[in-house]
Amino acid sequence: MLFVKTYLSLIVLVFTLTFAKAQNSEVLADDYYKKGEFKKALVIYENLNEEKPYNYNYLYKLIDTHQQLEQFDAAQNILVQRLEKRRNPTLVVELGYNFQLKDSLDKAKILYKEAIDYIDQNPNYIYSVAKKFEDHSLLDEAIQVYNKGKVLTPDKDYSIQLARIYGDQGNIEKMFENYIDYIAYRPNYINNIKRAVSDFISENKDNENNVVLRRLLLKKIQQEPYPYWYEFLSWLYIQEKAYNKSFIQEKALYKRNPESLDRIIELAVTALGDNDSETSKDIFNYVLETTQDASTALTAHQYILEIDTQNATNQKELDNINSAYTELFNQFGKSELTLPLQLAYGEFLAFHQKDTESATAFLRKSLNLNISEFQEAKVKLLLADILVLQERFNEALIFYSQIQLSLKNSTISQEARFKVAKTSYYKGDFDWAESQLKILKSSTSQLIANDALDLKLLISDNKWEDSTQTALKYYAKADLLAFQNKTDEAISLLDKILEEHKGESIIDQASFQQAKLFEKKKQYDKAEANYLQIIKDYSEDILADDAHYYLAELYNTHLAKPEDAKQLYEKIIFDFEDSIYFIEARKKFRMLRGDSIN
Repeated sequence: MLFVKTYLSLIVLVFTLTFAKAQNSEVLADDYYKKGEFKKALVIYENLNEEKPYNYNYLYKLIDTHQQLEQFDAAQNILVQRLEKRRNPTLVVELGYNFQLKDSLDKAKILYKEAIDYIDQNPNYIYSVAKKFEDHSLLDEAIQVYNKGKVLTPDKDYSIQLARIYGDQGNIEKMFENYIDYIAYRPNYINNIKRAVSDFISENKDNENNVVLRRLLLKKIQQEPYPYWYEFLSWLYIQEKAYNKSFIQEKALYKRNPESLDRIIELAVTALGDNDSETSKDIFNYVLETTQDASTALTAHQYILEIDTQNATNQKELDNINSAYTELFNQFGKSELTLPLQLAYGEFLAFHQKDTESATAFLRKSLNLNISEFQEAKVKLLLADILVLQERFNEALIFYSQIQLSLKNSTISQEARFKVAKTSYYKGDFDWAESQLKILKSSTSQLIANDALDLKLLISDNKWEDSTQTALKYYAKADLLAFQNKTDEAISLLDKILEEHKGESIIDQASFQQAKLFEKKKQYDKAEANYLQIIKDYSEDILADDAHYYLAELYNTHLAKPEDAKQLYEKIIFDFEDSIYFIEARKKFRMLRGDSIN
C-alpha cells in the first residue's frame, strides 16, 4: 500500500514538473514572439508541439511563427500532415490562409469553401471555424458561417458576433439589425447593447446612423411592442437630447408596466440638468397626475416649484410660488417626510424672496423635528449658508464646524469644511482658507476636491501680488455678491479690478468670472468679449482652455455661430490635450463636422 502511494505521488510530481516546464517554455516563446525574435520562438514552439502534438494552441503558434518568417512551405507541410490524419475544418481554414499568404488565392478559396460546407455535416464547428476566419480578418467568410449557424442551430444565437463583424466592416445598418436581434434573444443584455451602440451615434438627430437606428426601432415597436423596444428608443432620444420624445416612449413603457415611476422621474431630472425645464416640468406634472405615493408626489411638487423659481421674472410669480409652498405644508404637514421640501422652501425664502429672517426662523423649527443626524446636518448647512448670505460669518462658521465634528469623514462633512474655507476667503482670511483647502485636495468627493483646488490656486497665485491684497479682497467680495444673487454689483466690482489692477495676475480670473455672470444675465455679447480677451492676452495661462470651451459653448448654444464653435473645439483637441474639456470638445467638434460615427 505504501509503495502504491509513493508511486502515485511520483507520477503526480512528474506530471506537475512537466506541466510547469511546458508553461515556462510557452511564456518564453510568447515573449520572443512579441519581441519579433521569431527564430528563437520557433525552436521552442517546435519542441512544445513535438511534446504535445494534439495541443492545437501550440500547433497554431508554430504555424503562425513559420508564417511570420515567410516559411510558408514549412507551415503547409505541417498542416497537410495533420489533415491527412483528420480533416479538422479549422485546420482547413488555416491551410487556406497559408495559400493566401503565398498568393494562391484560388486554392485558398477552395479550402475556405470546404471548411464552410463542413458546417452542414457538423454544426458543432460553427464557433471555432468562424473564429478562425475572424482571426485572419476573413470577415465575409465568418459571416457566412454564422448565417449558416442561424439556419442549422436555431436554438442558438450568433447576432452579437455578426454585429461586431458588421461594425468592423462599417456596415452600420446590419450591425444595428443584429444588435436588435440579440436584444430580442436576451432582453436583459439591453444595457450592454446600448454601450456598444453609443460609439456609433451622436447628439445630432439627423446623423445618418441615428436615423437608421430610429427607423429600425420604430419598425420593431410596430411589429412587436415589447417594453425593451420602447426603452431602447427612449434611450436614443435621450442621446439626442430630445427629452419630450423620450417622455412619450417612457409613458408607453409605464402603461405596460405601471409598477414604478423611477425611470420617468430620472428622465425629468436629466432634462432639467440639461436646461430643458419645460419638458422636465411636463414630466413632473405627469408624475403628480399618476402617482398614489405621497413621497413621490412631494418630490414632483418640489422640482416643479424649483423650476418655477428659476424661471420667475417678477415678484408676483414669486409670491405665487410662496403660496404653493404654504399649501403643500398644509396638505402634507411638516415632518421628516417633508424635510427636503422644507429645505427647498428655506432656500427659496432666503435667496429669492430675500427674507433671511423668515428663512432662518422656519429652518430652526425643522431642527426640532424627529430627524436623523444627517438630516440635521443638512438643515444646519443651509442655515450656515443663509448666515453667509447675511455676512454673519462667525455664526456661519460655528454651524459648519458642528457638522464637521458630528459627521467626520462623510461627504457632507467635507462639504462643510469647504464652506469653512470659502467663508474665511469671503472674510479675507486667506491663510486660514488656504490651510483648509490643502486638506480638501484629497477629498473623496471629486467635485469638492476640484473646487478646493481651484480656490486654493486662486488664493496662492494672487495673495502675494501686493501687501494689502486689495485685488484679491475685491475678487472675494465679488464672489460673495454673486453668491448673494447681487449679480450687477458683482459685475461692477469685477470691473473695478479690471480697471485698477491691470497687469496683475488676477485679471484673467476676474475677466472669466465676469463673463460667466454676463452669461447668467443673458448678456452674451459682453461675455463673448471677455472670453476673447482672455484667449488673446492669456493664451498660455491656466484659464486658456476654460475660455476656449466656454466661448465655444456660447457660440454653439446662444449666438448661433457653429463654425466659430467648431474652430474653438478643434483648438482644444490639438492644443489642450490635458484639458478636462478634451473629451466633450472632441465629441462636439465631430458632431458639428457632421461625422457619421461619434
